[in-house]
Amino acid sequence: MEREQWDERYRADELIWKVEPNRFLVEEVAGLVPGRALDLACGEGRNALWLAERGWQVTAVDFSAVGLEKARRLASERDLELLLVEADVLEWEPPAASFDLVIVMYLHLPATVRRRALQAAASGLAPGATLLVVGHDSTNLLEGVGGPQDPAVLFSPQDIVGDLGGLEIVRAERAARPVATDDGHVDAIDTIVRAVRRS
Repeated sequence: MEREQWDERYRADELIWKVEPNRFLVEEVAGLVPGRALDLACGEGRNALWLAERGWQVTAVDFSAVGLEKARRLASERDLELLLVEADVLEWEPPAASFDLVIVMYLHLPATVRRRALQAAASGLAPGATLLVVGHDSTNLLEGVGGPQDPAVLFSPQDIVGDLGGLEIVRAERAARPVATDDGHVDAIDTIVRAVRRS
């Protein structure tokens, strides 16, 4: 989707995503010592806000001014500080080796563009830092629920691992994520990849 489409979508509802953070973020970050974090394609900021509540200094980047304004309002309501950056993640370069944690949640792009975005994200990792990538798995199209319906922007754990050369892979797998529907809970299928820059 283009910037204008995201702005329109964020304008249409109070919050498109829930206020609660992504469950896989909570699981994967639980044991990390708070430091500097980068949330790429942060949307309305739910994950950035959760990190800030736990003591992280968070930079949150998105190209939707409407999404960022919601994040700004929520941060103000919770008395939290976020550094919000309005920029396209395909054009914005993180400061090199500056972050202890970089998260890329549900950023769905064609493979060559995704690889470029993830390599840029990895360039922001300090030694010992963690990169977490979560998104709709390629099998979700036929076996899960929700998410993009274009197979060209879906990915597998192996795809993401292939994008992250030079990092140590800590976790790379598919995982079920329960989604509430009118017919009860149905599982969406996500890819989760956690990687670390050792030096």
